[in-house]
Amino acid sequence: MKTKKNIHFEFSQELVRTPLLYQLNRQFDVVINIRGASVTEEGGFVALELEGEQAEVDRVMTYLRDKGITVGEGLGGTK
Repeated sequence: MKTKKNIHFEFSQELVRTPLLYQLNRQFDVVINIRGASVTEEGGFVALELEGEQAEVDRVMTYLRDKGITVGEGLGGTK
């Protein structure tokens, strides 16, 4: 069964030039809807709605955390 989940994450300067959303789109079977974002040379904040199987959504969150990215549930606030 498909589910929708809102998440937000923050990342550091080291990951600013990394194509994170592209990687998520290519590696996971989820639909990504960008709900908000703010990216500077110092880091960034992204709020997403993910739609897909719960296990696949969980894999996305684990992938981001394994890259050292702070991930939270909900859309969060902006930096």
